[in-house]
Amino acid sequence: MNQSKYMILGGGMVAGYAAKELVERGMKSGELTILSADNAIPYERPPLSKSFLAGKDDEKSIRINAEEFYGQHGIEVKLSCEVAGVDARQKTVHLQSGEDLGFEKLIVATGAQVKTLTIPGANLGDVYYLRSMEDSKKIRTRAGDAKRAAVIGGGFIAMEVSAVLAQKGIETTMLIREDRIWKQVFTPAMSKFFEDYYSARGVRLVKQTNLTELKGDSAVKSVALEDGRTVGCDMVVAGIGVSPVTEPIANSGMQIANGIVVNEYLETSVPGIHAAGDVANYQDTLFNKRRRVEHWDNAVSQGQYCARALSGERKAFSHVPYFFSDVFDLSYEFWGDPANADQIVERGDLSTSSFSVWWLQQKRVIAAFVMSRPDEERDAATKWIESKQQVSAEKLKGKSSVSDAEESAS
Repeated sequence: MNQSKYMILGGGMVAGYAAKELVERGMKSGELTILSADNAIPYERPPLSKSFLAGKDDEKSIRINAEEFYGQHGIEVKLSCEVAGVDARQKTVHLQSGEDLGFEKLIVATGAQVKTLTIPGANLGDVYYLRSMEDSKKIRTRAGDAKRAAVIGGGFIAMEVSAVLAQKGIETTMLIREDRIWKQVFTPAMSKFFEDYYSARGVRLVKQTNLTELKGDSAVKSVALEDGRTVGCDMVVAGIGVSPVTEPIANSGMQIANGIVVNEYLETSVPGIHAAGDVANYQDTLFNKRRRVEHWDNAVSQGQYCARALSGERKAFSHVPYFFSDVFDLSYEFWGDPANADQIVERGDLSTSSFSVWWLQQKRVIAAFVMSRPDEERDAATKWIESKQQVSAEKLKGKSSVSDAEESAS
């Protein structure tokens, strides 16, 4: 049985960044094996719903490390590799092919899988989901001659895909179950800004709607809504969320609850095994709560962290949750967790594309959204959340520097 000092179960961003970090820390040739269900070496996922989908990036440009990187450093990458199970006690991974592989230390980074539609017609052709590079390629190809598209969902994936399709000249309709766009994150005023922005660029938004059926012969031709309306389309893209992939480790002894449960060191309940990325349900030491994050920055940071941990470093994982998005000609960033805010402060003009929004809890900044604002606002966001900085809401609302809003802790 082949044996590896380090093994990563999953070939996504955690694997790409962990491998890079391990190499930089002097890992020897032959010490790392990556088991990937994907058919491509690790690549960045954000471009899949942005520049790659739009055709501005190609496969080579979105790789985390160059293709030759893995061979040069003696890293074995097994692609299209299906894992049947993990025997944590014997430190063995069983593959569907029947092969067994041994490890000394393991990082489980199996990621997440898309939630799929369960309504009649969901299995028709030209119904797409976006998770992998192959998914993005298929959507991009179909968008080449599609005239009408229906995008299901109101979150950031649906928003990004809708923007790309609309910019390709496709008549695009967003079908949103809630009463406004990205209700889970945006304030009502932010939702209104983006809804107006999308509408002005030809995207039709149908809100507070439930789907009853996808109609067509072999391929989808329309979406039937609960209120009796139908939306004609040549293609459907559904962005309705994801769920953590835990099946490969179901009987391993690792604790599973909304992903793989890990502590503040990203350690599972089994010694010698870490979990990272979309699948990891970790203890957030900044917000003193459990969370599972499905964004690029988290996978990057946790991949790098696990590499340091495997190299002997022991320090609790501490990181401000973060994501960014590009839609049409807008770029914005979001830090923190607004869940328990008791006050919301806006800077700039929400009728323009230059504004920021700050969520406070007992005068401390817990989350921030920044779009086309001075760099000092971007810098303050992470710093204030990490330091639990108290700020004056009145001064933060003003036109002066954000630093003027800082107050001494009481």
